[in-house]
Amino acid sequence: MSTVDQQLEEVKATIDDVVPRRISVSDVTYEGPELVIYTQDPKEFAADAELVRQLASKLRKRITVRPDPGVLTPPETAEAAIRDIVSDDAGVTDIDFDRETGEVRIEARNPGVVIGRGGETRREITAEVGWTPDVVRSAPIESATVDNVRSFLGQEREERRTILERVGRQIHREPMSDDEWVRITSLGCCREVGRAAFVISTPNTRILVDCGEKPGASGETPYLDVPEALGSGASTIDAVVLTHAHLDHSALVPLLYERGYDGPIYCTEPTRDLLGLLTLEYIDSANADGRTPPYGSEMVREAIKHTITLDYGDVTDIAPDVKLTLHNAGHVLGSSVVHFHVGEGLYNVAFSGDIHYSDTRLLDGAVNQFPRVETLVLESTYGGRNDYQTDQGDSERKFKQVVRDTAERGGTVLVPTNPVGRAQEVMLVLAEAMREGDIPELPIYLDGMVWEATAVHTTYPDFLRDNLEDRIFDVESNPFLADQFQPFDGDDDERKSIADGEAAVVIAPSGMLDRGPVLSWLEHVGPDPDSALTFLDYQAKGTAGRRVQNGQSEVPTRDGSRERIDVQLRVETIDGFSGHADRQGLENFVNTMSPQPEKVLCVHGDESAIQDLSSGLYHEYNLRTFAPENLETFRFR
Repeated sequence: MSTVDQQLEEVKATIDDVVPRRISVSDVTYEGPELVIYTQDPKEFAADAELVRQLASKLRKRITVRPDPGVLTPPETAEAAIRDIVSDDAGVTDIDFDRETGEVRIEARNPGVVIGRGGETRREITAEVGWTPDVVRSAPIESATVDNVRSFLGQEREERRTILERVGRQIHREPMSDDEWVRITSLGCCREVGRAAFVISTPNTRILVDCGEKPGASGETPYLDVPEALGSGASTIDAVVLTHAHLDHSALVPLLYERGYDGPIYCTEPTRDLLGLLTLEYIDSANADGRTPPYGSEMVREAIKHTITLDYGDVTDIAPDVKLTLHNAGHVLGSSVVHFHVGEGLYNVAFSGDIHYSDTRLLDGAVNQFPRVETLVLESTYGGRNDYQTDQGDSERKFKQVVRDTAERGGTVLVPTNPVGRAQEVMLVLAEAMREGDIPELPIYLDGMVWEATAVHTTYPDFLRDNLEDRIFDVESNPFLADQFQPFDGDDDERKSIADGEAAVVIAPSGMLDRGPVLSWLEHVGPDPDSALTFLDYQAKGTAGRRVQNGQSEVPTRDGSRERIDVQLRVETIDGFSGHADRQGLENFVNTMSPQPEKVLCVHGDESAIQDLSSGLYHEYNLRTFAPENLETFRFR
């Protein structure tokens, strides 16, 4: 008998001691980080609200109780019963049954009514039909991405359960070594922006944190072939943890499955869905530009199938000697500061990913309170000594002035931006400005993925600021449903017609002018001195956006031919919209961090920015700081 099977036998014995004899337990198994208990008496479990909490406390594991498939009420009968139990005030929009897990997903406009006070209605549903309710709020804007991901996972239920059981056994395996140490190896994004990738290693475990592309540098991927990563075989990687879905952190995650990796990805639920959206677009963009993408769409599906989603604050075993907790990073929807607790109190490491420390219109600021942190791996995008961004209010006023001036001349305001995060911030500013009369009412075209990314945001309002979450579900005040927002799915001729027409605002990917529909818009509005190009995102070295920002009047066309795009329109840079903390924000994040880290590794920034931030944190706060190069390894303990 394996050590995992022995563990399960011991767990079953403990469960038998705690669970009343009237409640049968038909099976106990690990599925990913969770201990799953199957029972033929789900109604009895549901009736005893304290029982699962008692078991979780005694076993110190995340526990899910599922009904034995043989005791489930047929879906047709169960759906009718659920609709009888749940008040019409809930506004149920969809009910979907998962036979593999025994869960019924109930989408409702008012999920609190489905749950009931203290979970009373949810327990009543289980007691009546046996199924375990998973209650979610119906999104006000339908997202094809979310629907496709959920549908795909539903179709792959059987294989996904096999994956989860294999992962569960891997997590709970016996440690291979009694040695105790922690190492961090940098595979990218050191003294550069992009291609984020790190390996955190112990004697028993290897975990890859992020795996992204480098903007503006075709073919520069993380150093995946070194022994610490795939060079020793893909099976030596136990898990991938994804801080967020932007391509400089996520683009090459599907490539891992092309290279033989078959393990889990841990991230938040919106990050999982945005990973699918952005990497599929990454493939399409490569094909459109005549480049061969590094993987196909089937590898994106493999990545989605292997993803295990976590909520902020959940402490989760992901290896025999590593616990993971995700915290809000304030950067984009679902972005995370990832915290690793290694061993039995041996060492704690936090990776900031990309952070924004102060609140924005869209998100709460990054969390920096932890039980313990000895080492912080900190982004340094705006870490330079002069990288102080304009106050958010001043930035918004400047942006509105650009819109007013351009509208008066009859021109187009072209906003190249990342479709996830910055686009939604801009939409919130424009919606309020038009409502309050600060700018004229004019059409705002949302090209590329902007509208779909916005739909994903409205699917996960609990990840947004509380006041915005409330407004999203009020049709009259939902800022994303303002009449002026017009999703655009046309061709170049239609873009030219809009550019030659009346004043308008266009929000289009990508933010660095290196790909995407923004280049088509730039062809049409670039020669027009009455129009304006407004940079709100960071422009990495080597990108067309950085060159235009520095005064270059021509950029290559989309197909890379010798023809150039003439840039005669006004170019404005407004830095207060960035999803990254500026120098002051980074210092505040570290200075108010509890507890203070002993060591800080400054990464993900141009070399000068990283050196400046590292030096500043050392001199101002007496911290041991480092400015790693790619392929450096740091040992702790």
